[in-house]
Amino acid sequence: MSPRLHVLSGFIRSELQDLAHSVNRVVALHAKAVRIGDLDYLDGVALNLHGFYMGVEGVFTRIARDLDQTVPDDPQWHITLLTQMATPVGEIRPPVIRGETRRCLDKFRGFRHVVRNVYTFNLAPSKIDELVQDLPSCHGKVVTDLEVFCDFLDLQGEGL
Repeated sequence: MSPRLHVLSGFIRSELQDLAHSVNRVVALHAKAVRIGDLDYLDGVALNLHGFYMGVEGVFTRIARDLDQTVPDDPQWHITLLTQMATPVGEIRPPVIRGETRRCLDKFRGFRHVVRNVYTFNLAPSKIDELVQDLPSCHGKVVTDLEVFCDFLDLQGEGL
């Protein structure tokens, strides 16, 4: 039995709960912005969209560090990490996420960069609307892939 793999699986499962909370916040704040016509709520939507991706990226960073034993450090490391998670690593692990999940997450990765580098009043409401529409599907893909990956970790942990 490998406690290390079970700890990683437990961490990921815990993060899935926080990701769901971020998604719920995005949906609720966006609905409120639309309902009352107050674009100031979009700042909260943007922050929670950013938080969703940062949570996913945190999980990926932990997998890269603890399991792959290599975290990208190149100038484009956010893209490299996302690609690394969609790629099997020899006999260490299968892909953490499917290609379609990587593609949907890439939109949120790009938005994370925008949120970190512009004033919120410069964010495009139409871009936020698009991401809000894509979020439930993308979140569902992330949950499915990470649950499958946790099952893999748990099986591997029992076998050692």
